Amino acid sequence: MVDRQHPLAAARRVVVKVGSALLVDGASGRLNRAWLETLCSDLLRLKRRGQQVILVSSGAIALGRRHLGLPPGPLQLEQSQAAAAVGQIRLAHAYKELLEPADVTVAQVLLTLEDSEQRERYLNARATLETLLSLNAIPVINENDTVATAEIRYGDNDRLAARVAQMASADCLVLLSDVDGLYTGDPNRDPAAQFIPTVERITPEIEGMAGGSASAVGSGGMATKIAAARIAVGAGCHMCIAAGHHLHPLKRLEGKKVRCTWFRPLSTPVAARKQWIAGTLRPAGAVQIDAGALRALREGRSLLPAGVTHTQGQFAAGDTVSVLGSDGAEVARGIAGYSDADTRRIMGHKSAEIEAVLGFRARAEFIHRDDLVIL
Repeated sequence: MVDRQHPLAAARRVVVKVGSALLVDGASGRLNRAWLETLCSDLLRLKRRGQQVILVSSGAIALGRRHLGLPPGPLQLEQSQAAAAVGQIRLAHAYKELLEPADVTVAQVLLTLEDSEQRERYLNARATLETLLSLNAIPVINENDTVATAEIRYGDNDRLAARVAQMASADCLVLLSDVDGLYTGDPNRDPAAQFIPTVERITPEIEGMAGGSASAVGSGGMATKIAAARIAVGAGCHMCIAAGHHLHPLKRLEGKKVRCTWFRPLSTPVAARKQWIAGTLRPAGAVQIDAGALRALREGRSLLPAGVTHTQGQFAAGDTVSVLGSDGAEVARGIAGYSDADTRRIMGHKSAEIEAVLGFRARAEFIHRDDLVIL
């Protein structure tokens, strides 16, 4: 029986990160296919329970370097990019081969650091993930190593996974790794190091317990996992560090006596996002709405272009804006789906008319209800 109170079982949306050391055999450079089959079986099990799944997968560089005959050890940036180009296609094919026989579509999404830092790219990536999940696909995400320079790289998929969890408003992030959790010190060097099963708050002391990467093929260590945990819990997402080398690693994680470390958030993803929106000190601009739109917002609905009557200031898609009632008082705050210029063109129009007016349709709402806070 599955414990429905377990963070993984209770999550509506789950992000799973898989490290290179699990996917690729360090000696041969080949895919650990037998293990991967059990992981995909676990992902399908989550899908059958009605959960949405996003997979953040390392392994492209580790797979590609063998095919290119690159030597062991650290690679130059150009060599890593070349290896990623070769390995990514093999990695994507493996996931497609294992998941599509179960009628689950696999989608490849490649991201760079800029995609989660620049507001328009962030919104586009977020909308793409939402659409793929709504169409019952499993997005498989990796860093876009073939184009990212050293200055715009995450450098590890732990923090990438946390950014994806934040972007997708996920409830649970699982980092499957070559370590089984957080210790007070490096257990390989300190026999007295104690295991920490739960972290309620990330303190400087917790951060000081992090060490380096234990794997010859991975790029992330405990320090990157702690950094990922800070991002995830700040977004209202549970995060788990767990040993992934076991067969069926996700199914195993739901067992009662499995050693792993859980980082617990203080709020839900939606609450954390709305708290961030409400705390914006200086909104970029404002829109005024009619009485009908105000009633809709108070009933928990989104703000549609039809309800907007006026704009103030300059803002871009992704900026936080104030929402004003007909008397000019601020009634809400939210993230704009369109720039001020585009908003002036579509305000008063029905959502179905946006494409005809602008020549494109980014989204039906001016502010989605998940991105809106009533004040």
